[in-house]
Amino acid sequence: MILDSLLPLFSITLLSMTLAGVCLGIIWGALPGLSTTMAMGLLIGLSAAMPQDAAICFMLGVYTGSVFGGAISAVLINIPGTPDAVPTMIEGHQLAQRGEGGQALGMAIAASFIGGGIGIILLILFIPLILAFALNFRSWEMFWLAVIGIMVAGSMSAGAMPLKGWIAGWLGMLVAFIGLDSIHAVPRFTFGTFALFDGISYVAVLIGLFGLAEILRTLPNPDASTIPSTVGRILPRFGLLRRYAPSAARSGVLGTFIGAIPGAGANVASFLAYDIGRRRARPEEKAKWGKGSYEALVCAETANNANIGGSMLPTLALGIPGNAAAAALLAALTLKNVVVGPTIEIDHPGLIYFIYAALIMANLMMYAAAFALIGPCVKLFSLPRGILMPLIIPVCVIGAYAVKLSMFDVWIMFAAGVVGWLLTVFRFPLAPVVLGVILAPLADENLRRSLLVFEDKSLTHILSQWIGTALMIFVLFVLLEGLVRALRHARRVDVGAGAPLVQEKP
Repeated sequence: MILDSLLPLFSITLLSMTLAGVCLGIIWGALPGLSTTMAMGLLIGLSAAMPQDAAICFMLGVYTGSVFGGAISAVLINIPGTPDAVPTMIEGHQLAQRGEGGQALGMAIAASFIGGGIGIILLILFIPLILAFALNFRSWEMFWLAVIGIMVAGSMSAGAMPLKGWIAGWLGMLVAFIGLDSIHAVPRFTFGTFALFDGISYVAVLIGLFGLAEILRTLPNPDASTIPSTVGRILPRFGLLRRYAPSAARSGVLGTFIGAIPGAGANVASFLAYDIGRRRARPEEKAKWGKGSYEALVCAETANNANIGGSMLPTLALGIPGNAAAAALLAALTLKNVVVGPTIEIDHPGLIYFIYAALIMANLMMYAAAFALIGPCVKLFSLPRGILMPLIIPVCVIGAYAVKLSMFDVWIMFAAGVVGWLLTVFRFPLAPVVLGVILAPLADENLRRSLLVFEDKSLTHILSQWIGTALMIFVLFVLLEGLVRALRHARRVDVGAGAPLVQEKP
């Protein structure tokens, strides 16, 4: 069936639509702060005038291309194009600073292709099994999953000072609580300002923290590092691919599973795979984590691209979008009078196999188009910082304005940029702030719903929810591991500070 569906995709029209979607997605994802969701949402209008098959190919191409595209700006200019590219930014830019930007991008392309392939294969082979397990994630489990994402991001991005990372994550959550709450519509932290009733746009915060803050940090510094006009060999070495194949396979499975949980998203997948990869890495590789590790980059990029296939599981089988980008795809299908869900194969025979085939073709084209577009992107981003950074400012303004067509979001973006610059001055990581803003609504709504569900239940009943209990234990493990790491660092600092005093004794 899949082979039969794959054959029509070799028509010039469908190939062209897939390639156009992939290229637009990569370029869009590479622009700082413009998310995959924005790409999907704003390009639905183009697909509306297309035939059904062409629209599906185009939108899946945009989805696949934009998820990878965020890695380009993350590696080259230290600004993630999409939120899930933050772990890629942490590792990839360090590699670029060492003159290994080409290899970092090549590994990101290869990892994205492998991750996309793993997600598609698992989507096709294990849709009943994965979906049945993912449906066990109810409100209580979704709350703990959101907390895990914030805790892991804080623990990983702050190095030996995880407390700073957790503070940054909770700061992001406080920002997300502004506005009308999702259950009772009670204003929170609005201070009578009507513009705040709708809450703070996480896209505006993302652009400000990683776009404008980076400009404020580097533009006044004449010695700020630049990316060379050539980044060296891009095609990844086979030895590197073979060495990190187990990490890629593990992260691909994890990313697919996280994608199958509605609402979890690629942000959770990339950070969770990043964290698990560090724990499973060999000691010599673990020492490189946060300083430019190819294995860390492979883990993050494989997971967030495998998330595409995972997000299709609940979207196609239940009509429940796996994430916001899948919701945009669902909207595009609705425009074509396609109702996805348990009866999709009855109402639209063969369509699900066509979607599988279109995903395969989009993943193949992403791999080819990514190598072709790296050169122009390097030329663009290798401009001197004094020229490049001011050019990015209009992109940041447009990206913040385009979400709601609101100038208020532009001012939020500027405020977030100043706050982000201050946080970097005091060495607070920015990644947990963004993840807190994105995941806080998920945590808030599901916690309060869980409290209503468990209102008359005993503690034994709550702990009997074994998935939630396991996730709770994992949160405690992350907390304890971070505290132990902080204590060890403090002890090393004390020993280092006391060493000269010992030497000065007669």
